[in-house]
Amino acid sequence: MLLVRPGDATLLIDGRYTFQARQEVSGVRVETVQHGLFRAAGEAIARRRRRRTVLAAYSPAQMTVAQQAAIEAAAKGHIRWVNATGAVERLRAVKDTDELARMRQAAAAISEVFSDVVPLIRPGLAELDVAAEIEYRMKRLGASGPSFETIVAAGARSAWAHARPTSKLLKKNELVVLDQGVILRDYCSDMTRTVFLGRCSRKVRRMYRAVLEAQEAAKNTIRPGVEAATPDSAAREVLRKSGLAGFFTHSTGHGLGLEVHEAPRLGKGERAILEEGMVVTVEPGVYVEGFGGIRIEDDVVVTSTGGRDLTTASRELLEL
Repeated sequence: MLLVRPGDATLLIDGRYTFQARQEVSGVRVETVQHGLFRAAGEAIARRRRRRTVLAAYSPAQMTVAQQAAIEAAAKGHIRWVNATGAVERLRAVKDTDELARMRQAAAAISEVFSDVVPLIRPGLAELDVAAEIEYRMKRLGASGPSFETIVAAGARSAWAHARPTSKLLKKNELVVLDQGVILRDYCSDMTRTVFLGRCSRKVRRMYRAVLEAQEAAKNTIRPGVEAATPDSAAREVLRKSGLAGFFTHSTGHGLGLEVHEAPRLGKGERAILEEGMVVTVEPGVYVEGFGGIRIEDDVVVTSTGGRDLTTASRELLEL
């Protein structure tokens, strides 16, 4: 736990991380504590009190009620909480040069993994088999692991936007959605591709083309100064013209960085302004119950001249 004060900061750790902190931490004081991080944070606040209540900023989305209560008890009630929703998230939304270099590597890694796994996908494999192969190859490329549980969803299950892979066997003439990402040098990537086992029907081709065009339309709006709702509106307009808007059930994208879901969110009504150095996903999809789903997702960095793809795996409809 990092306790930040005007002019300095202290990283509170327990004994499991003492040796690691000596190698990895610089620029802040490190304190090994014995009786829990939240108690230690509260006690540190109490020690620095000068006959007045201490103001402590917190993020409601990141701190539980129990954690807050533990800090308050250790501070002996001499604390007044200040809601700081989004303060850290806003700082993290814009990436610096080193962060962008890491994210390019993470995006390149997942693009390579997908391209290598595609030739192996065939009827008779279980969704779990494909997911295991993807995650194995991530680590062979140096990733510390997946940035989320890899999604492999086939047939009617491809209409489940966040389906978890199962022992279901892949079959001929069905859609397969593969949503995957790596953590590489601490930063995440997130990419989705949809393939078809066999020869596509006209319906599948029409749906796929509409999703791809929706993604391109959303990407074309990305540049500094644009509201985060704009890419979402562009994607939905394309799907509306194709009669598929009612099957698009989530936002068009989200920020990406140390976590796989960060600010800003690309969705209806979002007022955040895109800035140079932000990295976002662009992932429109259509999901038809009982039939299947199609999603195409890329990681895009906001540059002074517009959005630039970080993920590079083929977006063409692949018939396997």
